[in-house]
Amino acid sequence: MGAIERSGYRFVPEFSVIQQNGAIHVYNREEFLEEIKFDFSGTFPELGQIEDLVDQYCTQHNI
Repeated sequence: MGAIERSGYRFVPEFSVIQQNGAIHVYNREEFLEEIKFDFSGTFPELGQIEDLVDQYCTQHNI
């Protein structure tokens, strides 16, 4: 699962199958801004779940 880019922002998902949690690291250009944490079930997080979290972040921050 690769990075998602939107208007100069980069969202890099990382996750742990064992712990069933993950985070999306948010960068503006090369500067780290924050981490969006999430939980999931199953073997991998669903791409739709990650895209929804990115969409919500973009909406909240007017990106």
